[in-house]
Amino acid sequence: MIRYTLKCPEGHRFESWFHNAAAYEALAAAGQLRCPDCGADRIEKSLMTPDVRPARARPPAPTEQLAPQTEREKAIAALKRKVEAEADYVGPRFAREARAMHDGTAPERPIYGEAKPEEAIALIEDGVPVAPLPFTPTRKIN
Repeated sequence: MIRYTLKCPEGHRFESWFHNAAAYEALAAAGQLRCPDCGADRIEKSLMTPDVRPARARPPAPTEQLAPQTEREKAIAALKRKVEAEADYVGPRFAREARAMHDGTAPERPIYGEAKPEEAIALIEDGVPVAPLPFTPTRKIN
């Protein structure tokens, strides 16, 4: 779809949407475009400002991020540093790893990662001790 600003010989300006530039040209050549104010059928494209959105801002690099402001934010940042320093990041294998440790088929160790809601519910229902973290992990695996 394309939007054009149009004008008639009387100077009335209006906008209209077209499937593409060729659709505008075909309708204009056939005299099928009309001014909504005066009904004139000699319609031309007018100068228009393109509707360009600004580029998305780049998220700040970790060193550019602002220091936590509230006590709660400070506590969450401290918890994140502790978890990331002392636990193994297992990513999407979290549910499998947690269940294996609970069943005794894998050695116990501190882990963190991601689990789908249904996986987390199943772990809790089976008595596997898990808890959601109040932050998004920084590390990702390939």
